[in-house]
Amino acid sequence: MNLLASDDLVAVLLSLKVAGVATVGALPFALGVAWLLARRPFPGRALLDAVTHLPLVLPPVATGFALLLLLGHRGWLGQGLEPLGLVFAFRWTGAALAAAVMAFPLMVRPMRQALEAIDREALEAARTLGAGPLSRFLRISLPLAAPGVVAAAVLGFARSLGEFGATITFVAAIPGETLTLPTDIYQATQTPGAESRAMVLCAISAAIALGAILLSELFIRRTNAGAPLDPLL
Repeated sequence: MNLLASDDLVAVLLSLKVAGVATVGALPFALGVAWLLARRPFPGRALLDAVTHLPLVLPPVATGFALLLLLGHRGWLGQGLEPLGLVFAFRWTGAALAAAVMAFPLMVRPMRQALEAIDREALEAARTLGAGPLSRFLRISLPLAAPGVVAAAVLGFARSLGEFGATITFVAAIPGETLTLPTDIYQATQTPGAESRAMVLCAISAAIALGAILLSELFIRRTNAGAPLDPLL
């Protein structure tokens, strides 16, 4: 007896796609914000920090509704983007966007901590030797902060994989288009006699998240076990 239907398998694959796109899409922006917050105080830093962490304290449904008002078919930005072919509401792209927004603060925090832990003297020495800001960032800050970046990517992927509230509010649960694994699990729990199916889906979700965490831990250990980086290279 098959516990999973074809729609369940599609939901698993779609969730991996959504989580992957959300993580890859949000990571550069999260890194930029983390770098800004890790620098010396500047006007508006507290506001940027507060806005960055807003999805952590807002109900996910409220975040999804805000995205719907902003990027829906009749949204403030959605009406202008739709003629350009950028449609998010009730599409898998919207699910990825909602997941990215919810995962964003969890991605910023570990990268910010990793950047703040970098020895400022190494950066200052590189500056005095003629290295520009971009060179210092790419050749010193980013390699030293690599474990934090990996941790951020894993947290973002895991959070995106489990996103439910904002996603179902913004893009609903359309089989084959926006029906992701968390929504599929919820529907299974609401269906009489589908408890075994819900348990299998939960196990699949846990296995994917656990695998991502183990891979990131392996990468971080290998990175830490490598030769120390010469900050003046």
